Amino acid sequence: MPVSVDDFKKALQFWASGVTVVTTQSRKFGVQGMTVTAFSSVSVSPPQVLVCINDSADTGAGIEESRCFAVNVLSSEQQDVSNQFAGGSSQQQRFESTAWEPGITGAPILTDSIMSLDCKVVEKVRAGTHWIIIGEVQDTIRRPGDPLLYYCGNYRQLS
Repeated sequence: MPVSVDDFKKALQFWASGVTVVTTQSRKFGVQGMTVTAFSSVSVSPPQVLVCINDSADTGAGIEESRCFAVNVLSSEQQDVSNQFAGGSSQQQRFESTAWEPGITGAPILTDSIMSLDCKVVEKVRAGTHWIIIGEVQDTIRRPGDPLLYYCGNYRQLS
């Protein structure tokens, strides 16, 4: 018998992770983005990453239409950006106060993030309440800075 949802969530709080904002841009939905901690590398040849997006998230519909996305790894100075993209504001509001430029795929690249991966979707797999979206990296952008971390329900920084 599987564990309860509550026990599962409590256990996952002990997984320290970097904080990312996954973005996309499509004709139908415009610019979209959301805070995501479920991000991982998949392969180096070809270079691929994955993100996990709840099927109720509107950003997922934009990724489905555009077939591209960017993973923007936030700096330790971007807690406000993480909160802004975590919900409670419209997609338009999220991008109004965040510096960005279109990447080579058209997905928004957050220019203050410490790293961005611009990706084309190669596969989408259903898993429970989420979609696992695998993208092939088309471009990488790296900038100096320390990452924003999330652990036990709080933001953390490298010591």
